[in-house]
Amino acid sequence: MTSKKQLKARIRARMAKTGESFTTARDHVLGRVEALTDAGWRLAGGRHPSSAAITAVLVNQGASVSEPLVFLAGGGIGAGYILWEFKHDHSRHVTLGFRNQWQYHDRWMAKTLGRLGVPYEEHRTGGIRAASDRLAAELDAGRPCVILPDRYHLGYWHLPATFDGHGGGPVVAYRRDESGVYLDDRGQAPIRIPRERLDAARARVPSYRNVLHVLGEAKLDEATLADAAREGLRDCAAHLSATSDSFSLPAWRKWARLLTDTRNAKAWPKVFADGRGLADALLSVWEGAEPVGMDGGNLRELFADALDEAAPLLAEPELADLAGRFREISALWHGVAEAALPAEVPEFARVRELTAAIKESVLADGSAGGEEAAESGRLLWQARAAANESLAAADTVVLFADLSARLGAIYEAETAAIARLATLTR
Repeated sequence: MTSKKQLKARIRARMAKTGESFTTARDHVLGRVEALTDAGWRLAGGRHPSSAAITAVLVNQGASVSEPLVFLAGGGIGAGYILWEFKHDHSRHVTLGFRNQWQYHDRWMAKTLGRLGVPYEEHRTGGIRAASDRLAAELDAGRPCVILPDRYHLGYWHLPATFDGHGGGPVVAYRRDESGVYLDDRGQAPIRIPRERLDAARARVPSYRNVLHVLGEAKLDEATLADAAREGLRDCAAHLSATSDSFSLPAWRKWARLLTDTRNAKAWPKVFADGRGLADALLSVWEGAEPVGMDGGNLRELFADALDEAAPLLAEPELADLAGRFREISALWHGVAEAALPAEVPEFARVRELTAAIKESVLADGSAGGEEAAESGRLLWQARAAANESLAAADTVVLFADLSARLGAIYEAETAAIARLATLTR
């Protein structure tokens, strides 16, 4: 009989090799697994933090709705690129925005819930103690809450102190005990966080300090879902047809140009001329574009699933054809990730293995996998440092040109697909 340890190793190996999410890799290894429950709360998993959090609350209310349709109601996919340079540790990090309005948690929540007809309350309590008491009161009343804590302070992702204040994705707080709060973060096991640690995590990022959303009972009939899907599709088409090279499709074209430009201060040949932090930047591209990362990857597959569900709802069969195109685009993003962090490079292979190990521990075991995840985290940051050192003198001309060509192809493909979507929803 195959042991649990062997099965976990196979799931991790598949995640590291393919970049797949924990759920996809697990289903390939074990077959589809029944959702587990904790004190009556159904841990249904999920693919993207924002859409998964809303879906989890609605499903536990008894609503019949899928994550792809929730994601679509919020406007579906987005685009965005930022290269961060941190002087305090000479690190470089790429942030990729793949969700509609990825930079605005509160705006996205408001329009998604509004289109779905879900009543909600939003609270932004200034003081830590008052915010903690408010969360406790909601949980004691049986009302789960969507919160937005800082991942470094949560602790279970085992990030180094350099990530303090970088933020994170939404999670659901669904119950508490005398000294801790239980979170649903798309896994199949509960994550218990000491109350003081969660309080600090919620208060860390000034732009959304202590934000809390309490969802009311939803009445999601077919007409409501159809209207939400229609408005989400129109939002997506309008948003990605914009000219912004920071928050719309031109961001991919800008990034493609910066990979080979030699004059712009943010061009990669200039930024990485000293060789510092190149492995970290390439890893952040892999983590950002692939579902194995903490934020769900490029989300084009999730959007394709949403288009498949919307096609019969809206009596628009061409949406199913467009879904196939977005699956092809998802594969193009996979190509970018593989080119950025190829498994054939031993240092990169090790980093990929340890990244997958942490996520598998968190999602499969929750709090029970804490020690194992902590050890993987310690080894991961050692491996990242070693990879940065080994790449310091690397010849990047061919790599950057390859990534630039791939991103240019994605820009053209997504521009054409969104133009077609705009025509269908006009």
